[in-house]
Amino acid sequence: MLGTTVEWYDYFLYGVAAALVFPMVFFPDSEGAVGILLSMGTFAVGFIARPLGGLVFGHYGDKIGRKKLLVLSLLMMGFATFAIGLLPGYATIGILAPILLVLLRIIQGFALGGEWGGAVLIVSEHGRPEHRGFWASWPQAGAPAGQLLAQAMLGVMALVQSEEAFLSWGWRIPFLLSAVLVLIGLYVRLAVEESPVFREAQAKAAERSTAGEKETMPILDVLREYPREVLTAMGARFAENVSYYIFTIVIATYLQERFDLPSSFVLGAVLIGAAVHLVTIPVWGAISDRVGRKPVYLFGAVGVGLWAFVFFYLIDTQSFALTALAVTVGLVLHGAMYGPQAAFLSELFGTKVRYSGISIGYQLASVFAGGLAPLIAASLLVSTGSGYAIAAYIAASSVVTIIAVAAYSETRTRRLDGAELQRS
Repeated sequence: MLGTTVEWYDYFLYGVAAALVFPMVFFPDSEGAVGILLSMGTFAVGFIARPLGGLVFGHYGDKIGRKKLLVLSLLMMGFATFAIGLLPGYATIGILAPILLVLLRIIQGFALGGEWGGAVLIVSEHGRPEHRGFWASWPQAGAPAGQLLAQAMLGVMALVQSEEAFLSWGWRIPFLLSAVLVLIGLYVRLAVEESPVFREAQAKAAERSTAGEKETMPILDVLREYPREVLTAMGARFAENVSYYIFTIVIATYLQERFDLPSSFVLGAVLIGAAVHLVTIPVWGAISDRVGRKPVYLFGAVGVGLWAFVFFYLIDTQSFALTALAVTVGLVLHGAMYGPQAAFLSELFGTKVRYSGISIGYQLASVFAGGLAPLIAASLLVSTGSGYAIAAYIAASSVVTIIAVAAYSETRTRRLDGAELQRS
């Protein structure tokens, strides 16, 4: 969880800064709406790099282990985030500034694309299976924990500085401080033991190799043996990914563009929601151990689809209390999907291809769901001027997730200790 918190801290710093800061720092010559779209476009670029990271890290994670790849992803993410904090703006180096920003964003996306699968598998493949949903939800809690840190750091800087100072240099401090968090995360990940399930599968693979059997690439095995599972994983991600980025990132653009509310208003509301989100994710994971992954997941998917319309009704009041309520309830419902998600996706694949399988399904969906969500939402806002068009977009993504999860069998009792999938 600590390592995942560090990586998501870095990632959310970029997301919030893309909404609040980067249009002015890296795209100052563009009109307001165009600058926002360009900035959100750089945010989306990271999602495009995530499937590639998932493929590369998944392949080697299935070959040489989860732990080594987790350490590498953390170092890559930390380097890119620290470098963004040092990057001169458009006023200093011109067009080179947004070009370098995109390059660093690609490195971030590549690293995160490989990180998630390794983190959740280290936990899912340890411990007792009857508590898998609870324990596997803790790396998931790293996302709101990282967001909490990122929002808190940017929120403090926005509160104690003038808007001019914040845009000039204050936003850089949280990016530079990420180096400290990376060192902490690195210490933790170096101390973690490799997954016992993977070690067992690796030993069996060595025996087969000695006997003259040839091992195929994990990605080829995934596509040949688990196409339905990949599609299920992608569909399960849609409502979760779209709703999350709209509830936490797009809201900043929406409230600033529509009502000209200060950065501190948005950051404060999301900060409260992220704190509650952090606490409820393991609760949903534990509930999924008792009643199953599907009921909890479907509750969350239906919930965010309906709440989306209430969400925009509440934030349109411009009341801080109602905005915080809107974000908090939205994230609690999101947690009903995100909590059991790590266990659910891990239970879809056999050990010899599990890292590749969950990374492919998870990260491909990230491109079409989370990666496009800020762009689509910003475009809907520009074209319609209404938050309810964005709410309809969330509802449509919920339909995709409901169909994908409802069509698949319950996975809670599946075994993970085998090269092939142990179906119940």
